[in-house]
Amino acid sequence: MGIRIGVLTGGGDCPGLNSVLYGILLMANEKTEIAEIIGIEKGWTGFLTNKTRKLDISSLDDLHTIGGTLLYTSRTNPFKDIMKEKNLEEREKKIKKIAEEMSLQFETLGIDVLIAIGGDDTLGVAEAMYKYTKAKVIGVPKTIDNDLASTDYTFGFWSAVQLASNSMDNITTTARSHQRIFVIQVMGRDAGWLTLVSGISTGADIILIPERPFDFENEIINVLKERVKAGRKYHIIACSEGAIPTFESLKRDFKTLTQDSIEKLPKDDFGNPLLSKLNMSQIIVEELNLRKDLKEFFNSNDVEYDIRDVILGHTMRAGTPNSFDRILGLRLGVHAVKLAIEGKFGFMTCLHGDKIDIVPLSKGTQKKIVPKDSDLIELCDLITRVKYHKNH
Repeated sequence: MGIRIGVLTGGGDCPGLNSVLYGILLMANEKTEIAEIIGIEKGWTGFLTNKTRKLDISSLDDLHTIGGTLLYTSRTNPFKDIMKEKNLEEREKKIKKIAEEMSLQFETLGIDVLIAIGGDDTLGVAEAMYKYTKAKVIGVPKTIDNDLASTDYTFGFWSAVQLASNSMDNITTTARSHQRIFVIQVMGRDAGWLTLVSGISTGADIILIPERPFDFENEIINVLKERVKAGRKYHIIACSEGAIPTFESLKRDFKTLTQDSIEKLPKDDFGNPLLSKLNMSQIIVEELNLRKDLKEFFNSNDVEYDIRDVILGHTMRAGTPNSFDRILGLRLGVHAVKLAIEGKFGFMTCLHGDKIDIVPLSKGTQKKIVPKDSDLIELCDLITRVKYHKNH
């Protein structure tokens, strides 16, 4: 009797999820070692409540070209209540107990191996199961945020970059027509990859990311003044949902935001602050509207002072994956099935250069943020600074 593989998709939806599923099915269809692929619906929710369906490749032709996930998804965290435990030793004991209970679900679900497709939260649960029970789990990295360590890119990232870039390109035409300042909020939680890359690709005038807390007066007010003096009539500010001001700037420059409001942000099931609830783009617009001195400066230079914010939000997860993410998803899915056949568990498939590789889940689930010495940071500074001046 062959291997029965269960597969689930967890966390936010993402272009390329169906591509991974199709890669899994393609390889399973060719290998006699694989008896069946069992789809587990709604991520860890379905894993715990036995929501499954058999996946038949004959009825899913070219699934890799379709956005989203046919298995549905959720942000369920089996360890949610445990994370409130402040005693670290007690927390570990409770996590181990739940991991052991979860490993029993393999028999209930009728699976030998589990392929979990998700970001650091989803894969963190899989890693705990492997750590405490040696459960036969394999991870596939997914997030539009590109914030997983040990893989060059996560599938979904470049599709999201393109969607964000398209939106910013389109908004620029309105900004130009009305001489407006647009503050465009981009997803990414506490990692700035999406904002940085899409901001550079569209030539945003100011780019704010979590890895570099900003000084409102120096990096927004003064830059806008310099741009107006250089003859610029419209301005695009790409703002990550996790961007925050420096502590000094927060105390000195902000009237509508306090440190207390940042610390009291609600959290998701995995304990992550819901940075989108802060609405930093809206706060920046409110602060700019309070600056009568800046409005007078614009008007004295015959430039309109009209400020709007746009939150791209879930439009960045929407639609079909681009070619890069389709191919990457397929490759990761194929490789995950190979690992199952070879009996290599507790690993995450990943992209290193142009090759599909593996890393331990314990390493792959670690956070990856934009390094301070990244050449993308250098490029960001080059492309924004050049716009301050009339003559180059």
